[in-house]
Amino acid sequence: MIAYVDSSVVLRLVLGQPGALAEWRTVRRGIASGLVEVECLRTLDRLRLREGLGDETLAARRSAVFRLLESMDVVEPTRAVLARAAQPLPTELGTLDAIHLATALLWRDREAADLVMATHDATLATAARAVGLHVVGVASR
Repeated sequence: MIAYVDSSVVLRLVLGQPGALAEWRTVRRGIASGLVEVECLRTLDRLRLREGLGDETLAARRSAVFRLLESMDVVEPTRAVLARAAQPLPTELGTLDAIHLATALLWRDREAADLVMATHDATLATAARAVGLHVVGVASR
């Protein structure tokens, strides 16, 4: 499976949280926005400040984020991605999720390949389904 992977998937894997993507082992190629690194590292920093995440644990989690991203194709948020994200969408979606969805759609169009949206975010999952992407990580409603 080729999957666009958002930060919710990466963070559940890195933090060892329950409900991590069951299909993770079947992802043979991961695609992610450059935003994922920023989102994940900001979340880890918040955990350090709010929950007292220790230095060793923080370093290990940051390293895990970097290793996961090194194993994926990371797509930087280009002007084309931002322009696509600014266009009207069939469902309500915030800015960062719109950038994730636009990145996935532009990658799919450029590569002419089947792409699955891997997310634990229900709002992003709904928007992805509304534009025809298959979604894993969030059950259909």
